[in-house]
Amino acid sequence: MLFKRDKWLQYRILRKGSSLAGRLPETQLLKKNALTNMLLHYQSVVLKPRNGSYGRDILFIKRNGANAYRIHNEKKAFTMTDSDKLLKLFRKKNRGRGYIVQRRLQLAQIQHKPFDIRIMVQRQKSSSSTWIVTGSYAKVAAHGYLVTNVASRTIPVLEALKLARIGDRSLLVKAEQIALLAATRLGERYPKLRQVGFDIGIDRNCRIWIIEGNYQPDLRPFRLLKDSSMHRRILWYKKH
Repeated sequence: MLFKRDKWLQYRILRKGSSLAGRLPETQLLKKNALTNMLLHYQSVVLKPRNGSYGRDILFIKRNGANAYRIHNEKKAFTMTDSDKLLKLFRKKNRGRGYIVQRRLQLAQIQHKPFDIRIMVQRQKSSSSTWIVTGSYAKVAAHGYLVTNVASRTIPVLEALKLARIGDRSLLVKAEQIALLAATRLGERYPKLRQVGFDIGIDRNCRIWIIEGNYQPDLRPFRLLKDSSMHRRILWYKKH
């Protein structure tokens, strides 16, 4: 069964869970006031299509001074000094699709490259079955990219924490617990939902964030890991 890919709707569903609200970076629909206010408050934001996938059409905007904006799209970057032109650009981009504007997280890095974690959560066909974590890995952004969807490599999470010089290895357990809470919340809204691939961010202060959940996650990266047990477990749950 297909579930509607809508980042704004998913944010609102998860935000209603009191235990999850503080794990979600502030998100608003892209409108003039929302973009302006969030840039004033956070200095740096991310624009994403509501129904986007694979990191396509994501833009990073950083405020530089009173009326200068640095915009980063994939490996391209440019500066705009006119806020009206900036808004005009995004009105054009927003036409017919719908974008969200989100606080940009300062993700932990490995060799100056940001990384995040994919946590796979599944349950069996019965809607009353318990959600469990069936796999995880870390995605390290390719050189020059800010999104981890363009990944230079896929590695085990504990290895990523070590390379990032994060000493608290329990962060993986905590991230899994947060993913399970989020899956439970989404499962209440969608009783037939059986799998979610959560993108989980760890910022430079070691705080855990839910970036988003994917209802049709790409399973190919699990095949690249030396530990094949996670891939086998995921396939078993997909069948049962």
